[in-house]
Amino acid sequence: MKKLTRNLFVAASLLLSGGIPTMAIAQSETPAASDTPPAQQQSRAQQLYGDIAPKMAELTDEVLYGDIWERPGLSKRDRSLATVSALVAMNRPDQLRSHLAIAKRNGVTEEELIEAITHLAFYSGWPNAVSAIAVAKEVFKK
Repeated sequence: MKKLTRNLFVAASLLLSGGIPTMAIAQSETPAASDTPPAQQQSRAQQLYGDIAPKMAELTDEVLYGDIWERPGLSKRDRSLATVSALVAMNRPDQLRSHLAIAKRNGVTEEELIEAITHLAFYSGWPNAVSAIAVAKEVFKK
């Protein structure tokens, strides 16, 4: 229970703080800690900021992707929808870019993502939704 509480606290802190700009890039390509062979290949988080913020890279790999994203209570598809919604609501376009791509890989369609953003316009603010649609348009072109 103590570990669960700690992991939830860390995840909430990362979400609420908005992370650092390179976090979005790391999230788009960081495999779960269990998917990375130990000491053979560095994770994306380790490559991007492990030299300057090793604890942040470790938390990204072990807590965020190794625990939170792997919990059985929600599918990865549902986690992607929740994450995209939070990022739209907080107006975090850097992180939104990578999570829109992750959502598509997790089975969320472009139409569903646009519908979610449209729905969020009335709950998180019109400017946030307009910005999110611009980001989605950019991501969907790739």
